[in-house]
Amino acid sequence: MTHYLDQLLFAALPYAVMVVFLLGTIQRYRAQSFSYSSLSSQFLENRQHFWAMVPFHYGILTVLAGHVVAFLIPRQVLLFNSRPLRLYVLEVTALVFGITTLVSLGAIVLRRATVPKVKVVTSTADWFLYLLLFIQVMSGVYVAIFYPWGSSWFAASAAPYLWSLVKLNPQIGYLVAMPLAVKLHIVNAFVVIGFFPFTRLVHILVVPNMYLWRRPQVVRWNRDPRTARTIER
Repeated sequence: MTHYLDQLLFAALPYAVMVVFLLGTIQRYRAQSFSYSSLSSQFLENRQHFWAMVPFHYGILTVLAGHVVAFLIPRQVLLFNSRPLRLYVLEVTALVFGITTLVSLGAIVLRRATVPKVKVVTSTADWFLYLLLFIQVMSGVYVAIFYPWGSSWFAASAAPYLWSLVKLNPQIGYLVAMPLAVKLHIVNAFVVIGFFPFTRLVHILVVPNMYLWRRPQVVRWNRDPRTARTIER
């Protein structure tokens, strides 16, 4: 039973989610190209938005960059980690950015739940996305703490597995002996990819992310106060 489940999760699921990702992304762009946006709620509330989104972006982009590097050049990563000091520095840095991502994600969810104007424009898909992201980041931090030296075992085991998927020859043997938390982290990543085309994350594909270094925006409402009071009634 476990063997068939591993086959399903690590051999079949990756290709299924990639088909959904490609077809869903193309279809949404053709049918609803205007929706390729982060649908930012910054104009509704800016202070909490800034202190939540900026750390989240820095944290998640740094963590993702580390995963991509370990995937592309695993041998060089293992060589870099052959010196204990460099390994310690890399692991602590990754953990710090992971915790930063987790805390800022919590701030994002709290803002969505407590600011009335923002809560109104938060869809069910948004909440499901936040749940998936929370599982992903939380499991990543958990693995970093309780199964250390992740940069090395990712380069030695996860990277060859991912390359086997690229070559259309899944080698799930790299993962079957992994702890449950690691398997959850990997499977949930596939689910996030499959759900990607139906979320606000699609803006990553079409818009350069200038958010991290652009100047703060000032939004002014231009409306008749009397009309606003009438609508509120």
